[in-house]
Amino acid sequence: MDINVSTIIFTIINFIILLLVLRHFFFDKVKNIIQERRVEIEDKMTKADEDLEKARLFKVENERILKSAKDEGKGITESYKQKADKIYNEIVQDANKEASIIMDRAKLEVEREKQKAEAEIKKQVVDLAVMLSEKALEESIDEEKHRKLINDFIAKVGI
Repeated sequence: MDINVSTIIFTIINFIILLLVLRHFFFDKVKNIIQERRVEIEDKMTKADEDLEKARLFKVENERILKSAKDEGKGITESYKQKADKIYNEIVQDANKEASIIMDRAKLEVEREKQKAEAEIKKQVVDLAVMLSEKALEESIDEEKHRKLINDFIAKVGI
């Protein structure tokens, strides 16, 4: 293998010239493009980190709001339960009062009926006594006087 030094030197010079030409026309542009790409990627990474942090904050806030809503819902439910219990107790009290009033009226009515029946029985006893005494005496006596005597007798006996 035959190595020619002039060819090697000429090739090295050509390579250096090519490198200088490429550097002058292309390397700066490529470097700028690479730099822009790097900045763009860093911006996107920063934005992604910011978005991730925002998402985490939103998640925490949403969890807090959800917990607050659950607590509020429990409070509302408890409030309505207490109101329902209060209304239930009022209804039961009203029903008990009404039942008591009805019982009192019924007792009063029974007492009136009893007194009415006693008065009717007394009247019938008096009438029977008058009829018996008339039959026994077989004469007509003063009915008014006789009724008075029988009523006095009944009052003493306690019928």
